[in-house]
Amino acid sequence: MKVYKVTVCVVDHDKLGPDGVKEEMECARYSNHCMQPRVMDVETREIEWSDDHPLNIYDTEAEEFKRLFSG
Repeated sequence: MKVYKVTVCVVDHDKLGPDGVKEEMECARYSNHCMQPRVMDVETREIEWSDDHPLNIYDTEAEEFKRLFSG
């Protein structure tokens, strides 16, 4: 299975701030006129997936993501 790290540039026309932009991006179902997202970069890693994979566990996903995409 592949894991992607997508870097996005957002122009915050409505002054949502970092938390507001994050929330809009995570909750949006369709493009929204209050911001202008652009994918700037995509990195890919191959992993062996299982239900107990660290990316599938809330408490370990951030650390595993950093490990996968460091250096």
